[in-house]
This record gives sequence, structure tokens and C-alpha cells, in this order.
Amino acid sequence: MGEFVLVPGARLGAWAWDMVAEHLRGAGHAVYPVTLSGLAERHRPDADRVGQQQHVEDIVSVVEGNELYDVVLVGHSYSGIPVGQAAGRIGDRLQRVVYVDSSVPADGLSFADGWPDDERAWLEEQLIEGDGTWLPAEAEHFVDQDLSEEAVSRLVSRSTPHPGLTLTQPARLTRPVRELPTTYIKCLMAGDAPSADVQEHLQSPQWELLEMPTGHWPMLSQPAALAQILDGVVVS
Repeated sequence: MGEFVLVPGARLGAWAWDMVAEHLRGAGHAVYPVTLSGLAERHRPDADRVGQQQHVEDIVSVVEGNELYDVVLVGHSYSGIPVGQAAGRIGDRLQRVVYVDSSVPADGLSFADGWPDDERAWLEEQLIEGDGTWLPAEAEHFVDQDLSEEAVSRLVSRSTPHPGLTLTQPARLTRPVRELPTTYIKCLMAGDAPSADVQEHLQSPQWELLEMPTGHWPMLSQPAALAQILDGVVVS
């Protein structure tokens, strides 16, 4: 059985993985959902000072602190950036990286560097408005993403401001991400093709592409289907 470390995207906490974790545990896996520093129950007054490398350390600490091996590191959306860095750090403890409709780190580049200029400018305005944090999204942000009203309500009510430095500070890779055994899950209602950098990485024999006919938050829209995919990547 695998040891899953599940890392949520921006503004979310470990709670976002509750239903997926339940399915995976039912299949016999060990599951460690992560809340990154400054978010959800780990929110703190100086959240605007939490940096990118702190989120990497959060993930590495879960793996090493729990003495995990055969680890499947799963990153959703933003968290693909720290997950990809942590994957290189944990060495032979890693079994596989899974990116769930996520960004992928590039050495020396930040999460925001992957955005077009106009969207990057919008994000910078958001961080000013949020005093150095990215404020939670309103319900309209989750429309047409295969989410129930209950799921949207959970996303709106439980999201917390996201530390802005984690979005703008550069990634530091100890191993190229294309060298690591990787599954990329593309959620088709959030765009019908992966980003250009992901398509380039998919040329590596270490990478595979899977697709889900759902929106950008499959852990809430199709948790059983996502858990089934994750169960399938484990090497017995």
C-alpha cells in the first residue's frame, strides 16, 4: 500500500482532501493531508511573511517526521510548486509525484512567473489589497467547475488568505522534475490541454498524463474518482 501526502492548493487547508482521504484509507493506504504554514488552522497574524521555502519544508517535515517511505506526493493547483521541490528533497523515500491540475516548478521561477502579464498584474493588485496575502475567492470563482452548492459553500467559507510571498518567491530544485516518476492529472473543465511547460515535461518517459472530466477542484467534485486514480498509481 502507498503512503499518500496530500497537499491542497492556494487558500485551502488539509480539510479539502477529507473525502479523498476517506476513500484512500478505505483502500488500505496511509494518508497524510497537509495544511501548509499560514493557512486554515495554521493561519497566523504574520502569514504575509511565510515564504515559498517554508511550504517546501512543511511537506518534507511530514515525510521525514513520520518516517514515510514509498511516498506518493500529491499537489493540487498552487501546491505543485512546493510539492515538486519537496519531491527532489526526499530522495529514495519517493515513489511518485502526482500533480492535480497544478503548476509545476521551474528552478528560479515562481508560481506567479507562470502567469501572463495581465494576470500577474492582477495578482499583484490582489496582494496589495490583502496586505501581502491573496484573499479568498467569492462563489463566482467556482462556477461551471462541476461543484455542488455544498462544495462551493465549503470552498468559500473555509478558504483563508494565502501568504503572498509563496506565490512570488522562486522555486529551488535539487532535481529536475522531468527525472522523477510523475503522473499529471488534467481536469478538462478547467482547460482541455496542459500548459506548455507540462506538455514539454510529458515528453519524458518518466511522465504520464491522465484526464478527468471535471473542474479544477476534483477532490470536491469527484473525490471517489480521484481516489481511484491515486490508488492506481501505487506500485505494489
